Amino acid sequence: MSYTDIIAAADRLKKKYGESDPFALCEQMGIKLNYFPLGTAKDAIKGFFLTDRRIKVITINSDLPYVIRRIITAHELGHAVLHKNAGLHTFHDIGLFDESSMLEKDANLFAAELLLSDDDVFQTLNEDTTFFAAASILNVPVELLDFKFRVMKWKGYKMAEPPVIARSKFLKDVTIPNYDGYDSCE
Repeated sequence: MSYTDIIAAADRLKKKYGESDPFALCEQMGIKLNYFPLGTAKDAIKGFFLTDRRIKVITINSDLPYVIRRIITAHELGHAVLHKNAGLHTFHDIGLFDESSMLEKDANLFAAELLLSDDDVFQTLNEDTTFFAAASILNVPVELLDFKFRVMKWKGYKMAEPPVIARSKFLKDVTIPNYDGYDSCE
């Protein structure tokens, strides 16, 4: 799928629903959100999207911190919007931020575009902050900010090369204590 298609899909949702919160979007779109404790082990399922008898369902691992659940929901919403007929989408520690799969890359780009506005990224970076500090201020992993940089470069913005390139094993490397402070966002 092209950057144009992915950006247009995220923009259509934000315009139609006046919203960029993935949880609210799922509710407004009639996509059922299920939360189940699936563990915190490195190989635990983080989330998945499926359609069964025309009912769209995103299941999220409730054992994960809020900030990660939010990103996974946006990622799975990307599958729901971009890959309607592609079947079940599930991932363990290698699905999110995985460059090896075009479907996963599409969903990652969609999540970055949905969750991070160009203006917020520029404003944060203009505060004379580092790439890593900007990710922290924006409450996202640096890998998601890397995907947002890719989208912004495609749009024609002049962006420096980020010091991080999203890795296929991003979720495997996430340590839960790094994100505990974000649980208060619920």
